[in-house]
Amino acid sequence: MAARFFLGVGEACIAPGFALVTGMFYKREEQPARQAAWFLGNCIANVIGGVVAYGIGHIKGTSVSTWQLIFLILGAVTCGIALVLFVILPDSPAKAIFLRKRERAIALQRTLTNKTGVMDTGKFKWEQAFMAIKDPQCWCLMLYNFCSCLCNGGITTFGTILIRGFGYSTLKSLLLQMPIGAAQIVFMVTTTIFTTYVPRTRVIMMMINTAASMIGMILVWKLDEDNKVGRLVGISLGGVFAANIPLSLSLVSSNVAGFTKRSTVSALLFIAYCVGNIVGPQFFLSSEEPSYPTGMKSAISGLALGVFFLILLLVYYIFENNRRDRMYGPPSQLAESEELEQELSNKTDTEISSFRYVL
Repeated sequence: MAARFFLGVGEACIAPGFALVTGMFYKREEQPARQAAWFLGNCIANVIGGVVAYGIGHIKGTSVSTWQLIFLILGAVTCGIALVLFVILPDSPAKAIFLRKRERAIALQRTLTNKTGVMDTGKFKWEQAFMAIKDPQCWCLMLYNFCSCLCNGGITTFGTILIRGFGYSTLKSLLLQMPIGAAQIVFMVTTTIFTTYVPRTRVIMMMINTAASMIGMILVWKLDEDNKVGRLVGISLGGVFAANIPLSLSLVSSNVAGFTKRSTVSALLFIAYCVGNIVGPQFFLSSEEPSYPTGMKSAISGLALGVFFLILLLVYYIFENNRRDRMYGPPSQLAESEELEQELSNKTDTEISSFRYVL
């Protein structure tokens, strides 16, 4: 348990950190594709991971357990990549060692219209942290993350057991988790292309992906036990809501201005993600193995509530944009000097009158 705790500590900064860096380098309309690009590695790992685990499971003649070998081999690769990123991954355009001075200026200039702030002064602004806690969009995204992860925690922890309950061996169950990653890749690529070329569709696509996962979990729960293919399709669909993770991160990097506020919102969303993953498996009772009816009900309910909170988020964005248009008029084209001033002001989205939320 202690080792798992420190594993979680090490993983905690990955998604929020990558999201912050992505928001510094790319325009708001470019961010869904870029957030999805690095998160795609997670989906590919789900596919390849099944093959790797299957192969490691056949290693014989060692004093180390199979599960320990998996952690040692994959952990060593991860640590090696971490050292490379420590050297080459910048935390702002101004510190990008792979860009020349002129290119750094261009990288900063091209994101001026974001109005979300790219400069970390190193000072934590408590007033921005309190703004984050009071922000309705933060609460909608937090509650969505928590509810959807009731399903994620169950699939991640008990996915192999669920598949084994369809009548497959333990090693084959590891291999048959590959379709979950494949389905995530298909939905993520489709979602990314759609949201990149069709404006105002990020939240709507998140609803569709979550609803697809809910349908998948219903198939696993309600189909006859002898319908192995149908139930396997269901559990593959059950994980496609993961395609929403880069979209939710892009909403944070696009719609939350102020460096401290954005960092706080990112941290709160990840906390909700972690709590959901902790709570979700508790509904998968050992006495109900391998069908886990209580766990399936909790996963489906969580996904349904997730859709509800996304609807609330969309309504809030539309209402707030219309309210600002009535108060300040439609956002006008600002001079470059004004855009630079707003970008470097480190003000929050609620303090910039020309700020409008992307949907």
